[in-house]
Amino acid sequence: MKVIVLAGGRGTRLWPMSRELYSKQFLRLPGSSESLLASAYVRAQVLVQPEDIITVTSQDFAFFVKDTFQEVTGQDPLHVICEPVSRNTAPAIGLALAYARDKLHVPPDEPFLVMTSDHVIQPVSAFAGYVKQGEQAAQSGYLVTFGVKPTGPETGYGYVQAGDSLSDGVLKAVRFVEKPDAVTAQRYVASGDYFWNSGMFCFTARDMMAALAEHQPAIAQLLEGGFDTTIGHFGDMPSISIDYAVMEKALHVAVVPMDLTWNDVGSWDAVYAITNKDADGNALSGDVVALDTTGSLVVSRKRLVTTIGVKDLSIIETDDAILVAQRGSSQHVKVLLETLKASGRREVHEHTTTIRPWGTYRILEESSRFKIKSIVVNVGAVLSLQRHIHRTEHWVVIHGTAQVTIGEKTFFVHEGESTFVPKTTLHRLGNPGKVPLEIIEVQNGEYVGEDDIERVEDVYGRTKGVEGETRQ
Repeated sequence: MKVIVLAGGRGTRLWPMSRELYSKQFLRLPGSSESLLASAYVRAQVLVQPEDIITVTSQDFAFFVKDTFQEVTGQDPLHVICEPVSRNTAPAIGLALAYARDKLHVPPDEPFLVMTSDHVIQPVSAFAGYVKQGEQAAQSGYLVTFGVKPTGPETGYGYVQAGDSLSDGVLKAVRFVEKPDAVTAQRYVASGDYFWNSGMFCFTARDMMAALAEHQPAIAQLLEGGFDTTIGHFGDMPSISIDYAVMEKALHVAVVPMDLTWNDVGSWDAVYAITNKDADGNALSGDVVALDTTGSLVVSRKRLVTTIGVKDLSIIETDDAILVAQRGSSQHVKVLLETLKASGRREVHEHTTTIRPWGTYRILEESSRFKIKSIVVNVGAVLSLQRHIHRTEHWVVIHGTAQVTIGEKTFFVHEGESTFVPKTTLHRLGNPGKVPLEIIEVQNGEYVGEDDIERVEDVYGRTKGVEGETRQ
């Protein structure tokens, strides 16, 4: 069996901790020592060997994926597919199947498990048992979905209705239904034959390819051209989920009901539900002092957060944004983000500290004509060879030794020393030393926007050309 981990989503429902360039799957939730993606790899490794894991993500997230995979398995990932553009789960799954067929020469009767990268599932041993049931059903010709026994009338999840038994622990899937209203959800739960749709699936490559050919010929035709062709024309794919594309239309669909702890962590209310609470019903994380406070989620990442006399609130603090919301209303974060995006707020997209393949940078101060950053370059790492049209840069080494290329010259800059990068001049910064390199960068010019960067050469395989600074 091969496991496909979908890790390209840009979910921002856990804003301000999650951002478009630092999505939910990379977060460590309150009380957890590992990210949601790391937990997904832990589950996958229980099922298969690391070399049997295929991850589909975006170029922006590729280095997060590689670091997390290495952290969990102790080795570099062999199979990371970067989607050129986001096209939802059906094209992503098809792309992974084309990769397995053309690059790994996987036989068509090989079972595949599609896993989410941003859910909480416990215990792992029980999950593995349900996957085994699903794998057996897939080998019998079924497209399998995994349902979750509902613990209440949840209106934020889709449901799948189960029918007759097909085999031990496997039921016929009757229909899929979208997120219901409260009355309908209550009826579903009371009936006993509806389960939450977990968004995980199992099938053989042959059966899923045949289903795509029948129900989504536009996707299937591109896949028939081969993996390389599919990548080149991926933007032509329709943006559609595998549920809509195939599972709701196919005839031979089965569901494996799972009775375990599952949460898609789709809101701060969901985080509160799965976080340990004190005697007052508060879920507190970080530097928090709560007086006369009940039923609240309070998360501090950078600063002391104090509360007095509040009830049923979600308070989430980061270094550049604070969310205060009534518990039960956190699904409206999407509306809030649309408002922030319309006003051009940077906080929607990135944190003040941004993680890159070579290290991190943090914006200390900025205005229309200058920007000050603290930059940390990892040992042995090097930034892209680049230039800027509208700004100069002044680098001051705070710690370590920098190897600097400016124009035709390459030289070292030591702690306490500085150097200057003129406009339109090719330059590069690297760390040849044994300790992290820390510098202060002062940008100055008529335009210091994030898109004034032209990359000429990059050791991390990122796309060349004019990019935003988040790809620096």
